[in-house]
Amino acid sequence: MTQQTNPRISKYPHLKQDFAASLVVFLVALPLCVGVAVASGVPAELGLVTGIIGGIVTGMMRGSSLQVSGPAAGLTVLVFEAVQEFGLPALGVIVLAAGLLQLAMGALKLGRYFRAISISVVEGMLAGIGLVIIAGQLYAAAGLKAPASGLDKILGLPGAAVDAVGSTEALASLAVGAGTIAVMLLWKRLPKGAQSVPGALAAVVLATLATLAFSLPVATVEVNGLLDSVQPPGSDAFAELANPALLGTILAFTLIASAESLFSAAAVDRLHDGPRTEYDKELMAQGAGNAVCGALGALPMTAVIVRSSANVQAGAKTKASRVLHGVWLLLFAALLPSALALIPLPALAGILVHAGWKLIPFRAVASLWRGHRGEALILVVTAVSIVAVNMFEGVLIGLALSVAKTAWEASHIKLEVIDKGAGPVQVYLSGNATFLRLPKILDSLEGLPQDRPVELDLSGLHHLDHACRTALENWAERHSAVGTEPVKVTTEV
Repeated sequence: MTQQTNPRISKYPHLKQDFAASLVVFLVALPLCVGVAVASGVPAELGLVTGIIGGIVTGMMRGSSLQVSGPAAGLTVLVFEAVQEFGLPALGVIVLAAGLLQLAMGALKLGRYFRAISISVVEGMLAGIGLVIIAGQLYAAAGLKAPASGLDKILGLPGAAVDAVGSTEALASLAVGAGTIAVMLLWKRLPKGAQSVPGALAAVVLATLATLAFSLPVATVEVNGLLDSVQPPGSDAFAELANPALLGTILAFTLIASAESLFSAAAVDRLHDGPRTEYDKELMAQGAGNAVCGALGALPMTAVIVRSSANVQAGAKTKASRVLHGVWLLLFAALLPSALALIPLPALAGILVHAGWKLIPFRAVASLWRGHRGEALILVVTAVSIVAVNMFEGVLIGLALSVAKTAWEASHIKLEVIDKGAGPVQVYLSGNATFLRLPKILDSLEGLPQDRPVELDLSGLHHLDHACRTALENWAERHSAVGTEPVKVTTEV
């Protein structure tokens, strides 16, 4: 007697694992969606909208099967600055344009080239973002208004601490924020059964219960309602596209969101044995999600390593888990929106302080310093530049340093002088002669005896740029002009 296979099970062989994983990812994503939105200066519901789109829209598309997208702590600083400068209606235009650019780059198969960005620049970017998030959310944890710039946030912390000590409300708020961080840190030490509930969610629930039980004077999330919060950009917002500063912000959103998503994809690929990421298709999936988010006036999205790793560790096998997590977020936003109003703001600040701390790659800095100090310097300079200036310019400074370092190392040149005491002085150049090494080359050549003939052998050069060629020709003319024999130049073996 043959045993019949349930056709539903054969069609969805991993449904049980994906269903269980989707619930875990939903519980991880919920407090982060709300926290990132509040920290970005936008209604909490917009964070949920982006999480829903990241799950349902981006989740259904091809690219990386197990990584999960949503609002990311890494874009919090950039979004906050954009909302402060251009207003909330313009945010939709920025995110929509960034999404369309991502779609275009994916269609042109440019996704793979993001892997060429120096990892030191990316880690420096995350470290700078982490520092600004931590500094800004420490003010939020105390119920105080944070300064605008990253540098002012850090420099103003001592004064904020003095203000907080003299205020009962600020101390109560700080206690809730500190308690949230403590729960998240201690949660990892509990038995594995307890850890089936994500630490961030447990911390928010406990902070909410403590606030209600003790009637603490702590600010809570402001609830507008999902439909009221969704505001598609109007014609006035699109008129802002004539502003060059807005175009720079769009470019920053595009590059940073794309780099963060594709680096996350590479990291997630190392966590599982399933299909590898198709980078160009993943970039298009991110672009489609951001285009929809922009059309609804929501936050930008990236792939988020916290949710993605939780998805893999929970046993997800297909993209069904991330799609289902988006469905759960939608049901929560539709059925339980009033629950958001109970969440204390300092609890969300605590979650983001914890997230910001995890963005700072302490081990990577120490490892690079031991073996590659130039890369460590690029990482630190990128982070400091983001704090001192802003996100976009800080990343550009890091990229410029990375390119300069690579060019310097690529322009390795060896200059050998053989002087037998009589006859011509023989000079051999090998390697890559570029303008970066020109001072060293000219110093050596100009130090040769003026009254002796010179044989300059360039046959060992792999590359001779125009600046070096011109400088060598000018030097040869000057050396020959003092009455000695013309410099003999050999360019081929």
